[in-house]
Order: sequence, then C-alpha cells, then structure tokens
Amino acid sequence: MFGFLKKVGDYTRDAVGAANYLAQGLGVTFDHLRRRPITVQYPYEKLIPSERYRGRIHYEFDKCIACEVCVRVCPINLPVVDWVMNKATKKKELRNYSIDFGVCIFCGNCVEYCPTNCLSMTEEYELAAFDRHSLNFDNVALGRLPTSVTSDPAVVALKELVYLPKGVMDPHGVDPSAPRAGKLPEEVLATLPQSTQATQSTQATEETSS
Repeated sequence: MFGFLKKVGDYTRDAVGAANYLAQGLGVTFDHLRRRPITVQYPYEKLIPSERYRGRIHYEFDKCIACEVCVRVCPINLPVVDWVMNKATKKKELRNYSIDFGVCIFCGNCVEYCPTNCLSMTEEYELAAFDRHSLNFDNVALGRLPTSVTSDPAVVALKELVYLPKGVMDPHGVDPSAPRAGKLPEEVLATLPQSTQATQSTQATEETSS
C-alpha cells in the first residue's frame, strides 16, 4: 500500500515539475511576442560585449616563462610553445608562441591556469578570414591589443539587453549614463555580507597559490 502511494506521489511531483518547466518556456516565448525586432546596422553599429566575454586571446611575450601549462590544460593541446634550454643559465628561452584560432574553442583554460598572467581574453570577435592559415596567430599578432567597441570613433556602440535599463528593449537612443538592468560583478560582491566576501577572497587566494 505504501509503495503504491509513494509511486503516486513521485508521479505527481514529476508531473508538477514538468508543468512548471513548460510554463517557464512558454513564459519566455510570450515575452518575446511583445517585443519588436531590433536591427543592428553592422558594421556601423556594434553591440558592446559583456564583461566576461571570451574573445581573441591577448599574449604578453615578456611575461611568458615557457612552462607549457597552457598546453597541458588545453582540451586540444592547441598552444605551440617553441623554446630552447639555455645551458649557461639553465633556464628556458622562449622563441615563439602561437595559437590557431581556427581550432580554438575559447574555453579560457589557458588564461585561467597561466601562472604569470601573460594570457588574457579580449572582446575581439571579428576573426573572419579568407584563408584558415591566417588564423594561426604568432606572438606578434597575439600581442596586438584590439580596439574596444566603445573607443572606436567609427562605430556606434549599442548596449546589449543586460546593459539596458529595466523595461527597455531597444538599444538605440539610450542614454549611456542610464543604469543597466543587471549589476556588475563588483557591485554584486559589494552587496554580499563581509563574511562571505572574506571566504571568497580566501578561496581565490588558495586557488591562485595552488
């Protein structure tokens, strides 16, 4: 008897959960029905990427110690580190560093685990090319800093949906100083209790040291 009631309860709970998920999906659909289509006149208008957008990787040659940690943590062993051992100093001397963005999946593992922080993600996403071999960037091309969308005088920077004020859907004509719907990471951190901030900072320190 109790086994039968348990099965009925599990079935009811699963049915309620499925109905809840269905209602959430329909809610998103109906929310988009009331929105008008928005056209971004690319390349004269461009959307501002989010703070944690993972675009082309920037590389600083002077900071690299040729430890090859980026190669080991890369899911496809993509970075190519060319180095020789200096017998006099008994240290590695870096000759060349390259990443093929035609193969890169932009997971960000190399940036996360780099011990010297010589790798960083940029907001550059315009990597189209006629020849796939031109996507193999050497240390010179990786060291080039991209032009920010907001600092490019030839482009009208438009805010994405998360940057727009609450209730606004069209980025055209929005005041740049208008508050955004979401909060920046540092703003979210400021709202947390002091104990939580101390715990997060301790964990970040331990991860960096390890």
